[in-house]
Amino acid sequence: MEKLKNVIFWYILVLLPAIVLGECTCDSEDEERNKAEALKYKMVAVASILVASALGVCIPVLGKAIPALSPEKNLFFIIKAFAAGVILSTGFIHVLPDAYESLTSPCLKENPWGDFPFSGFIAMVSAMATLMVDTYATSYYKNKSVKNGVVAQSGDEEGVIHVHSHGHAHGSTSMIGDSDSELLRYRVISQVLELGIIVHSVIIGIALGASESPKTIRPLVGALTFHQFFEGMGLGGCIAQAKFKNRAVVIMTLFFSLTTPIGIGIGLGITNSYDENSPTALIVEGVFNSASAGILIYMALVDFLAADFMHPRMQGNGKLQLGANISLLLGAGLMSLLAKWA
Repeated sequence: MEKLKNVIFWYILVLLPAIVLGECTCDSEDEERNKAEALKYKMVAVASILVASALGVCIPVLGKAIPALSPEKNLFFIIKAFAAGVILSTGFIHVLPDAYESLTSPCLKENPWGDFPFSGFIAMVSAMATLMVDTYATSYYKNKSVKNGVVAQSGDEEGVIHVHSHGHAHGSTSMIGDSDSELLRYRVISQVLELGIIVHSVIIGIALGASESPKTIRPLVGALTFHQFFEGMGLGGCIAQAKFKNRAVVIMTLFFSLTTPIGIGIGLGITNSYDENSPTALIVEGVFNSASAGILIYMALVDFLAADFMHPRMQGNGKLQLGANISLLLGAGLMSLLAKWA
């Protein structure tokens, strides 16, 4: 009898966990599926996310209509600090962990996916690539502006006047070049940021649209609505500072607003064939999420926080610094809290 007890004890201690682990598969989890009810939630998600995205991106852009939201006002710095916290949290708390989970899934082959931290590596490379695009585009345009300014002055007819006006023009050209390069920088920032946000938004939309579980979709509707609203504020701030023409502003606003709903529509179309645990889906999601995380983290730290917090207006105003810091922490905190549901 004692011997039998020992056998049972060792069976429970050693063999049972092995059996449980052996039953782990890469099949989709058995969730409560209700296609009709899930479709209702998806339609609600499309409408609420579309409205929230449009509102979020339009609030900073309406600086011309609402003077308090103008980039020249202190409130604009507060809003951008909040948006920077949201984008930073999105990269670190939402996107990068999802990428890590995808690329370390047991559904992928151990070699090479289990032998190297691809998610962090891709995010790092993406951040460096963003830096290179930012740097080279800005320096190229600045040099081009300066050269064009100098050439324009070489057509003066009188030598004395030419030298005199060239001296003054060189200073003004430098100022124009600096202004143009700063404007270009904001334009590069807004376009690269939109790219990073869109990649992540499409993946989120496809995952939501392909799901047939109301239990999964229900909490995502509210969480993603706030998610897109806050991200839109960050993008809208960059678009406002870039001073695009009205047509470009409308295109960028629509592009951002429609991305997640379009992703949901794609998910609806591939519901029957989409398998989130297939190696192809995991690798694609993991790689794109990693790249998106690198872009978002770089943009938040370098192009938002470093640029604004070192701005002369911020440095010379203690109250503005305090407000911006509180706004930054609030944005990052609220966005991090949303990770509980999305």
